[in-house]
Amino acid sequence: MKSYKLHQNDQVVHSWEELCEEVYHDSWKPHLSRYRSDYAFRGLSDSNYELKNSFLRNCGHRPELEYHLLRNFRKYSLSKDAQLSASFWRSLVMAQHHGLPTRLLDWTYSPFIAMHFATANTEKFDLDGVIWKVDFVKVNQMVSEPLNHLLCEEKCNAFTVEMLEESIMSLSDFDKKMDKEQVIFFEPPSIDQRIVNQYAFFSVMSQSTSILDEWLVNHPELYRRIIIPKELKWEVRDKLDQANITERVLFPGLDGLATWLKRHYKPVPNDGMED
Repeated sequence: MKSYKLHQNDQVVHSWEELCEEVYHDSWKPHLSRYRSDYAFRGLSDSNYELKNSFLRNCGHRPELEYHLLRNFRKYSLSKDAQLSASFWRSLVMAQHHGLPTRLLDWTYSPFIAMHFATANTEKFDLDGVIWKVDFVKVNQMVSEPLNHLLCEEKCNAFTVEMLEESIMSLSDFDKKMDKEQVIFFEPPSIDQRIVNQYAFFSVMSQSTSILDEWLVNHPELYRRIIIPKELKWEVRDKLDQANITERVLFPGLDGLATWLKRHYKPVPNDGMED
């Protein structure tokens, strides 16, 4: 397992106040006179976790399996999902949403939702957490044609599924048209309340077996990593719970409610940490 403890883009925070300041670093836009962050956020319970997609974790370096996974997902989907599975992009989003291994990575526009995912797992409270911040605006501006012109035409910063459907018809088409190891960020359709409540969007690379953090290391100007020390996790967790940033909201339904209650009533060790 690789370590990022000495990474040049790591920022270790030591308080709740410092964490809140850091997630909004560089969000002031003078030309708008508004605070509008250009960053995508992803929270992880272990600062050593890679930005490795679920397809690579599940299938390893077998890119040919990706087509079969998605083909069979579409083939066996229930008829009520047919409309949402009309294009491969929508199938990809649906597949990721329901736990199928895909090349997508989940991100959020909300730094507080990223904090949630960095501190939700109490079994990892003996480890430092991390929030990845990636400048998705600059990442998307680096993409090659035929997608590059779409952002200019639409005057937007993130792709939508509708925009991608205009130019890319399949995964093989995406891989062929994009330069090697390109990355884009796109917004999914609001297929259910979970997508909406998590303020979710996705990154996707032009190779299914690529690892995003390896790409980012070669573009250090595009990202920062905020390290949440293990000693700070309980405080962050309790304050998020008080702010209603919980599974009860982010995973609507009885499963989310049960997960929140399980953690909410978990006794805290006397010293704040497990031995």
